[in-house]
Amino acid sequence: MKKLLLILSFIALFSAKESSAQEWALKSNLLYDATTTINLGFETALAEKWTFDLSGNWNPFQFEDNMKWKHWLIQPEFRYWTCRKFGGHFFAAHLLGGQYNFGNLDGLPNFLGSDLSQLADHRYEGWYAGAGVGYGYAFALGHHWNLELELGVGYAYMEYDVYDWATDQKQQSNAHHNYVGITKLNVGLSYLF
Repeated sequence: MKKLLLILSFIALFSAKESSAQEWALKSNLLYDATTTINLGFETALAEKWTFDLSGNWNPFQFEDNMKWKHWLIQPEFRYWTCRKFGGHFFAAHLLGGQYNFGNLDGLPNFLGSDLSQLADHRYEGWYAGAGVGYGYAFALGHHWNLELELGVGYAYMEYDVYDWATDQKQQSNAHHNYVGITKLNVGLSYLF
């Protein structure tokens, strides 16, 4: 995974022809901020209507009563802008991958075929990888600032071990789940330069 991230970063860095006005953007997803997930992204112009976006997210925190929402996620994405890069409508294709350690989360629903209520009594530790497509819109807030909205849907393969939350004893090894649904949800701020 680290090699893939390094390769994608080099592609993005060396694909941009020049570093002029509004060829780069630094980003933060406000929805991740609301879940105490540290996140940072960057986007670079590749051509007149194409950009490459790379975001990384990390949540190392353990909360009260041993509640865990620990995870990291890398999500590279290619975007096609219908009018001009960094503004208006865009279509996207993305990959995603990471690891997670979730447990002692109460009151969650059954969502898109995933029974999240199991997180109340169990801890799930594993990895995931997938791909998806998305649609978004970037609103100009000023010369250097944008508000970005995006919804992505796709597939993720998840492999994990299941632990009893109270005893932390492993109950199942190498279980897997095929997830189809939302793979990206972004309400973000971008600084263009």
